[in-house]
Amino acid sequence: MKNTLNYKGFTRKFRQIALAGIAGALVSGGAFAAEPVKLGVMLPYTGTYAALGDAITKGLELAINENGGKLGGRDVEFVTIDSEANPGKAPQNMNRLINGEAADVVIGPVHSGVAMGMLKMARQEGAIMIIPNAGLNAATRQFCAPNIFRTSFSAWQTAYPMGKMAYEKGYRKIATIAWNYSFGKESLEAFEEGFKAAGGEIVKQFLTPFPKVEFQAYLTEIASLKPDAVFAFYAGGGAVKFVKDYDAAGIKKSIPLLGSGFMTDGTLTAQGQSAEGVMTTLHYTETLDNAKNKAFQQAYQDAYGATADIYSVQGYDAGQMLVQALASLKGDTSDKDAFIKALAAVKIDSPRGPWHFSKAHNPVQNMYLREVKNGENVVVKIAAEAVDDPATGCTMAQ
Repeated sequence: MKNTLNYKGFTRKFRQIALAGIAGALVSGGAFAAEPVKLGVMLPYTGTYAALGDAITKGLELAINENGGKLGGRDVEFVTIDSEANPGKAPQNMNRLINGEAADVVIGPVHSGVAMGMLKMARQEGAIMIIPNAGLNAATRQFCAPNIFRTSFSAWQTAYPMGKMAYEKGYRKIATIAWNYSFGKESLEAFEEGFKAAGGEIVKQFLTPFPKVEFQAYLTEIASLKPDAVFAFYAGGGAVKFVKDYDAAGIKKSIPLLGSGFMTDGTLTAQGQSAEGVMTTLHYTETLDNAKNKAFQQAYQDAYGATADIYSVQGYDAGQMLVQALASLKGDTSDKDAFIKALAAVKIDSPRGPWHFSKAHNPVQNMYLREVKNGENVVVKIAAEAVDDPATGCTMAQ
């Protein structure tokens, strides 16, 4: 369905039937139809991940609104589909956006399982796809393609740097734990790679059933192992329960808790005092002290009456990417190869800090070591500068 929702400061503009005689506009000596740039957006607007889809959409719209609501001088039409975070519906929904709606660009999803279905269709049809969240490594590794971009992260990027940080903290033996699904396992593998490279040892890995949140038996065994620290990946409600249970088990002081940043992003209010002192690595936090982030946070607050989070930033940067690329093309999307080349060449001044695309079209970006202090994720230091995913299996990166 076409979503006609309006947000403060921005009105979605939909294609209008051209009046007779108004056939096109001249741009750079060539002609193309005077129609809006059509953005197909497939994000979750209901269910567990609805808040994430909403934040990404608002960030995307804010970037375009800051450019006068246009891309390359053209109006913008949004065609939105609720992904429902349902992988089974992804191919059909993607086909609708590509072939039914003839979207110039498809933006989505949040869920990595949905991304797999979208990626297959994008590769098959040659459709330009921008991923504003899903972190599955495969998107910019074995399933990379010139027409596929990501403005968020890979699972590897968010966990690998913590390995070195943990070793620098003096930890030598660590237990790891995560939900038993692809992103959880990829996160543990990345941490282990970084920790072992620094000289550390993984004493045991625990994989817990997804999406169950019964952790007591695992925490009892961790206490008996007495590792120097624990590295964990959980998100959302699972992260809230794990962090509270970890604290309640009485082991946080003797066995510090580390994690991928999603464990304390969007969860701190619910975690309360239990999250204090937890250290994570991620490519953003709301408290980053740079001019771009301060301006972005203020603009987001003014537009939506809320604090922008990591998902808002990833949507915002997808919008910035489109603004910059289409400005260089003066709005002409008729040459897909030229459009792809323009997208690949963007350099983004982001609230997270400046970044650019790798050869595999994944952000080359800083990862920050963060510690929860007084209910906020506070940056301790840059854990790793300009982190580039290895892009294993991506032929573009060879």
